[in-house]
Amino acid sequence: MSASSWPHPARTPLHLAVALDGAGWHPAAWREPGARPGELLNPAYWTDIVTEAERGLLDFVTIEDALRLQSTHYDGPDDRTDRERGRLDAVLVAARVAPLTRHIGLVPTAVVTHTEPFHLSKAVATLDYVSAGRAGLRVQVSPRRAEAAHFGRRTFPAFDVENGDTPTVRALTAELFDEAADYVEAVRRLWDSWEDGAEIRDAATGRFIDRDRLHYTDFEGRHFSVKGPSITPRPPQGQPPVTALAHQTVPYRLVARSTDLGYVTPRDTAHARAIVDEIRAEQRAAGRDGEALHLFGDLVVLLDDTPAAAEDRLGRLDAVAGAPYTSDAQVFTGTPAQLADLLLERREAGLTGFRLRPAVIAHDLPAITRGLVPELQRRGAFRTAYEADTLRGLLGLARPANRYATV
Repeated sequence: MSASSWPHPARTPLHLAVALDGAGWHPAAWREPGARPGELLNPAYWTDIVTEAERGLLDFVTIEDALRLQSTHYDGPDDRTDRERGRLDAVLVAARVAPLTRHIGLVPTAVVTHTEPFHLSKAVATLDYVSAGRAGLRVQVSPRRAEAAHFGRRTFPAFDVENGDTPTVRALTAELFDEAADYVEAVRRLWDSWEDGAEIRDAATGRFIDRDRLHYTDFEGRHFSVKGPSITPRPPQGQPPVTALAHQTVPYRLVARSTDLGYVTPRDTAHARAIVDEIRAEQRAAGRDGEALHLFGDLVVLLDDTPAAAEDRLGRLDAVAGAPYTSDAQVFTGTPAQLADLLLERREAGLTGFRLRPAVIAHDLPAITRGLVPELQRRGAFRTAYEADTLRGLLGLARPANRYATV
């Protein structure tokens, strides 16, 4: 089976995720009715919105994170006081929510440019235990000098993101994504450094572990080396799904060689098809032909009963924010039925699912779970019940064999 034929989009259920970021993706979301701005750092808020996503039978949620304050500037803080600022650690939010949910996957974001593979591997492995096999990971790189300054270990050149196609920026981009690929490999080796069954826990014989089933990873890369083994036994899923957002060829290559799922941002169906073809070609070049690799399309969504109402709401939000909202992903305004039409059309381009970014979580998340999901169910395009207990199971990904295990 070739990579381009897995899975056939017309023969598989649609997968849906939501990306959670504070009160929503529009900068004026926190000022909307029901937005609960005073609770954005409260665990109950996150439990409520993830529970709502689970009510809609969604595959998983991603939780945004960064190593700097939100800002209207690409690099460095701004002096605005009318925008949401401050956030909780995504891995810890997921760990808090995990015991209060039962089915939905939990995929925190981690900036791998400045964090250590060993620390992140055990954090996500712990999340997989806390959630009974529902953890994932979204890796993110950062060339921002403001973030690097928090750690003091490396420096980056200044560049204008609007005019970033220069030799310096291209070289830095390639370096950061190559480093991210090494990072993912180190994390995966650490997850495998304990074989399944390494814990014996036999009080009668005094044997808690089988030392022969623990392995050094001995990873050596340009930016770090990791001896291993992990201090956390192999996660329940074996390998929690690794995901990444990609906008161009270099990050497409990371998705193709290192992840289980990539998020992409097509402008239209033809663009979606071109992106899918490019990533599948990179997947073949990486020697992963035929391996399971999901490709999700990202969309910012504003859903209302009529297209005019959705457009009016976007206009009102823009007026409050003081500028038209722009995004790396397409901004969709319309009804749940219209969004269902778009998703099913783009599925034919080879996308296996979608990650929806609610512009206003208080309004658009329930519109997804109580409007879009029933519409897709009526068309036979989405599950009517959770059919698996793990995130890998929901995504149709087999539990992988341990690379260190001997038969």
